[in-house]
Amino acid sequence: MGRGRQKAKQTKVARRLKYFSPDTDYQALERELTGTRSAVDEDDEDYDEYEIPPATDEDDDWSPRR
Repeated sequence: MGRGRQKAKQTKVARRLKYFSPDTDYQALERELTGTRSAVDEDDEDYDEYEIPPATDEDDDWSPRR
C-alpha cells in the first residue's frame, strides 16, 4: 500500500474522531462533581493498612561503601 493511501486512511480516521460527539451522561457527571461516593470508592479504605510508617533515626544510618 502506498504512502498516499495510508495517509488518506489516517486522515479519514482522524476526521471521524475529531467530529464525533457521543451523548453525554449528565447524571453521571453530576454524581462525580457532587462527590457522591459509590461502592467502588468504599473499597479504597482497605488500603489504609498499607500506609508507610514515618521515618525513624535508625533509617538515617546510611554509610557509603568504600
